[in-house]
Amino acid sequence: MSSDIKIKVQSFGRFLSNMVMPNIGAFIAWGIITALFIPTGWLPNETLAKLVGPMITYLLPLLIGYTGGKLVGGERGGVVGAITTMGVIVGADMPMFLGSMIAGPLGGYCIKKFDNWVDGKIKSGFEMLVNNFSRRHHRDDPRHSGLPRHWPGGRSSVENSGGWR
Repeated sequence: MSSDIKIKVQSFGRFLSNMVMPNIGAFIAWGIITALFIPTGWLPNETLAKLVGPMITYLLPLLIGYTGGKLVGGERGGVVGAITTMGVIVGADMPMFLGSMIAGPLGGYCIKKFDNWVDGKIKSGFEMLVNNFSRRHHRDDPRHSGLPRHWPGGRSSVENSGGWR
């Protein structure tokens, strides 16, 4: 393996690690809750065991998606990354860790590019409106909410089917 490829692989691995490591406390908390409170755990508790499923399905992927978006696009990138990740989560039947590692940074990248595109083109007083609308657009678009259901056909199959309305 050439040193150039090795450096790129290491850089990509570092980026993925930077998405997971800030959230390691949440993973540890989920593991402790699981070990203690599931029916076969050390201190079975039916009420607290209900945390296990939603945490692994929603919380942990959303944290990764938010962190990935924030790494790429700052605070707004984190918010759009979390919104984009939620679309991936609801479109699948399993925890979407890999999906969140793709969707979060992709959402952050998109809002970063949008911000660069509109920079200097918005009259003063309208910045807040445009900034909030640009985030809202990603959340409300039905084509983004269940894309994994239609892979590998992707977006075109969603558009051809008329979406989920």
